[in-house]
Amino acid sequence: MSEVSPEKKVYFSTGRRKEAIARVRVISGGKGKIIVNGKNYEEYFTTINSRELIKKTLTEAGVADKVDVIARLSGGGISGQAGALSLGIARSLVTLEPSLKATLRHKGFLTRDPRAKERKKYGRKGARRSFQWTKR
Repeated sequence: MSEVSPEKKVYFSTGRRKEAIARVRVISGGKGKIIVNGKNYEEYFTTINSRELIKKTLTEAGVADKVDVIARLSGGGISGQAGALSLGIARSLVTLEPSLKATLRHKGFLTRDPRAKERKKYGRKGARRSFQWTKR
């Protein structure tokens, strides 16, 4: 656990998407570093869309270079983890600065994406795909 000086405050939150869970710490008074599972976020997220989603959350709030983000991600895939991290960052920013809530809500960063994998049904090959039907 790293030491945090008295003028810097740490805000914790959790974000979820699909099977992914992000435990996020936002440290006020930072330089804009984003660390995910011990790596720089650009190393961890290989796709441009994932990187932009995370950066966009901070830039829309106007705190991209004022806070540091340290996140612990588990479960799911890269896309789900990026969505979970974005939600976690947004929730932390609201506890940091409550006036950001309206802005982040309007932009859609505080909405939990409820979509999840549909379960497989009996008598079918997958969730909806049925077995091949033969007439004769």
